[in-house]
Amino acid sequence: MTVRPIITAPDPRLKAVSSAVEKVDSEIRKLVADMSDSMYAADGIGLAAVQIGVAKRVIVMDLDQKDGKKNPRAFINPKILWASDEMATFEEGCLSVPEIWDDVERPARIRAEYLDLDGNRVELEADGMLATCLQHEMDHLQGVLFIDHLSRLKRAMAIKKLTKSKKQLA
Repeated sequence: MTVRPIITAPDPRLKAVSSAVEKVDSEIRKLVADMSDSMYAADGIGLAAVQIGVAKRVIVMDLDQKDGKKNPRAFINPKILWASDEMATFEEGCLSVPEIWDDVERPARIRAEYLDLDGNRVELEADGMLATCLQHEMDHLQGVLFIDHLSRLKRAMAIKKLTKSKKQLA
C-alpha cells in the first residue's frame, strides 16, 4: 500500500471533525491499509484518518508494534458507550505533535463499539494502554489533540516548540 505524510500541529486540518463512514468498502479498506503503513513507517501505535488528511471516522492501532510484532486493528465509526469514573494517567505522545510528551488523565476503563473491516458491529471493553490509546485516537476524530488536555501554559509551550522546529526544517 502507500505511506502517506502525517499532518503535524498546528495545521488547521487536525481540528476538523471527522464524518462517519457510510459503508465499509474497498476504498475504506485501502485507507486502513495506507494508514497502517503510515503508522508503521512513523513508528507509531495509533493513527486517525484525519492525521493523513482524510476527515473520516477511521482509526488504526497496533499496541504490539512496540514489541516488534504486528497486530494491526481497525476501528471504523468508533464511539464510547461507557467510561469509568476512575481515572488513569499515562504519558502520551502523538505522531501529529512530534517530540512532545506529557501526562494526560483519562477514564481508566471504557466500553466502545465500532465497525470492523467487514462492516460488522463489535463491542469492546478496554483498560490500560488500549483504553488510553483508543480515547486518544477518538479525540482526533473530534478535532482534539492530546495537548488540548494540558494546561494552557503547557499547550502554548508545546505549540511554540512545534512551530520553532517547523521553521528550522523549512
